[in-house]
Amino acid sequence: MASGDSTKRRLTILGSTGSIGTNTLDVIDRLGGRDRFEVAALTGNGNIPLLAEQARRLGAELAVTADDNLYQDLKSALAGSRIAVAAGRSGLTEAAERDAGWVMAAIVGNAGLAPTLAAARRGADIALANKECLVSAGSLFVDAVKKGGGRLLPVDSEHNAIFQVLENDQRHAVERIILTASGGPFRTKSLDEMRHVTAETARAHPNWSMGLKISIDSASMFNKALEMIEARHLFGLNPEQIEVIVHPQSVIHSMVGYSDGSVLAQLGCPDMRTAIGYALSYPSRCDLPVERLDFAKLSRLDFEAPDEARFPALRLARRAMEAGGVQGAVLNGAKETALEAFIKGRTGFLVMAEIVEKVMDELADLPAAATMDDVFAADEKARQMAAGLIG
Repeated sequence: MASGDSTKRRLTILGSTGSIGTNTLDVIDRLGGRDRFEVAALTGNGNIPLLAEQARRLGAELAVTADDNLYQDLKSALAGSRIAVAAGRSGLTEAAERDAGWVMAAIVGNAGLAPTLAAARRGADIALANKECLVSAGSLFVDAVKKGGGRLLPVDSEHNAIFQVLENDQRHAVERIILTASGGPFRTKSLDEMRHVTAETARAHPNWSMGLKISIDSASMFNKALEMIEARHLFGLNPEQIEVIVHPQSVIHSMVGYSDGSVLAQLGCPDMRTAIGYALSYPSRCDLPVERLDFAKLSRLDFEAPDEARFPALRLARRAMEAGGVQGAVLNGAKETALEAFIKGRTGFLVMAEIVEKVMDELADLPAAATMDDVFAADEKARQMAAGLIG
């Protein structure tokens, strides 16, 4: 099939070398690879060998490293391939603005906000795996998607699960959504034990295979806190309609409760390719070689209320949702700074939440965001204040 064939689907992957990105490429390969898809652009950060291999294998038109200093390395790795090369923020924006109807937004952190917004504004369907677009920018990002005319397709397993069982013609009957959380590696640990954990022990998620930062976020439940804020914007809910339940087996990925007492759930074995495949093929379903759920082997499904004394991130998320404005950006900016410090051994596991709360206290009166510059300004203030607290 010739390049440019109208039967092929054009797509871009922002963050192709990370956990979500590599799983997305695996799904694409299993669904036909270059025979069914045209790759407009791939972006990565420091893993130049992997980015170059991905770009060559899928015949990407453009490959971008977010690190300006690695431009020549990427150019050398792709020499003779006819693949265009770019770097830095401008390169990420160039990738996002390339003509592609479907964009996987998988750049971790606030760095993914600007390119994802650029893709949304031009009308692409956004497969959203970047939490900060909704946590930090919220209504500004949702408005950009609506004005652009594209669709917002959640990729987080919890939001994807809700997306699958939320009946569009019954939204008026939705009472609540229930986000499930595995509880992470410290679900049964005492506060005293949690004070002494390291980044290495925090990264060991019991069920999911994820990157370093998101694994630690899961261990502290900051990941779930961000998902609560995301859910509010994704599904147009009030804060009190969003619940969290700890479900250690990670078989039920989330649930929707309706006004007649019915609760609809999406179940499956823990594998991010299921959510990615659904977002890629929506509204159809594709064939994926993921493990099938064997109900006969499920000895039990457990549920318990989250302990907000040990996982205060959930309480901070509710506070941010109720306050509105730029408090999501403040929470996230402070959290990212505290997380980096924890990874480097400069602060403690439980101290991360203490830092975030202090920053939220100090920046509680920031005005609501009218533009993206306001969001970035709030984020920067939160990062600076958190850095000052860490010393």
